[in-house]
Amino acid sequence: MSSIQTVGIIGAGTMGNGIAQACAVSGIRVVMVDVAQAAVDKGLATVAGSLDRLIKKEKLTAEGKAAALALIQGSTSYDDLKGAQLVIEAATENEGLKVKILQQLDDILAPEVIVATNTSSISITKLAAATKRSDKFIGMHFFNPVPMMALVEIIRGLQTSDATHGAVKALAEALGKTPITVKNAPGFVVNRILVPMINEAFFVLAEGVATAEDIDAGMKLGTNQPIGPLALADMIGLDVCLAVMNVYMAEFNDSKYRPAPLLKEMVAAGWLGRKTGKGVYTY
Repeated sequence: MSSIQTVGIIGAGTMGNGIAQACAVSGIRVVMVDVAQAAVDKGLATVAGSLDRLIKKEKLTAEGKAAALALIQGSTSYDDLKGAQLVIEAATENEGLKVKILQQLDDILAPEVIVATNTSSISITKLAAATKRSDKFIGMHFFNPVPMMALVEIIRGLQTSDATHGAVKALAEALGKTPITVKNAPGFVVNRILVPMINEAFFVLAEGVATAEDIDAGMKLGTNQPIGPLALADMIGLDVCLAVMNVYMAEFNDSKYRPAPLLKEMVAAGWLGRKTGKGVYTY
C-alpha cells in the first residue's frame, strides 16, 4: 500500500494526462495543473476518451470511468497542489523551464513533500541541486502511452534519500507498474540503449545496406520488437531522436554517440515523422 494518496502533476500534455489516468484508475487523487485552462480541459478530455476506449474493450466499467474522473481535479493554480504528498513535474523537456517550476514548487509545498520529474534526458542530480529538497527529489520516468506501458524508471540523483526512493517505488507498484531503479546517467537505461539503436538504423539505411522496410522487418522478426527502429523514430519524432543523441555526444564526449548524418539531414528538411506527415515513411 502506497502512503501517497494525492499526487500533483504539472503539465496536462501527453505524459501528464497519462500519469493522471494511471493514478486515478488506481484510486489515487490527482491535481493536474497547467498554465492555460484550455490545456487542462484538453488533458481531461484526453483521459475521458482513453477511459471510453477501455470501456469498449471491456477493461473498465462506466462506473469505473466515473470514479476515476471524479478523482482528477484540473487547475491552473499551483496553490491547489498543497494537499499532495508527491508532485510529478511532466512539463516540456526544457531544463530552464523545469528549474523554474521546481523553484515555484519549493515556495508552495510543505518541506516533507516529494517532488519527482518525468524527464527522459535531463540530469536528476542537476535538477535536485536547484531545489531546496534535494533529498526528496527523484526521477520518475514513465513511458508513452502511460496507461498501457508497465515500465517506470525510478532515477536516483546523488542526493536522493532511501526513504524517497522507497515511497516512489511503492507508488509505482500501487499504479500496477513495474519499476526499475536506475542511477542518474544520460538517457538512464532504456533510452541509453534504444536511441543509439535507432541512430544505428539510420546509418544502415544511409549506407544502403537494406531498405527501410527491410531494416524494420529484420528488427521486428529477428529481435521480437513490436515495431522497427525506423518506424519507431517516426513515432518518437526524428527531432527528438537527434536531440537525445546530441545530449549523449555532449555528456559522454564519445564518438560512438555521433548522430547519423541522414538523421540530421532529415530533421533539417523538416521531415520529423508522424507529426509532420513525413519521416522515414510517409503518413
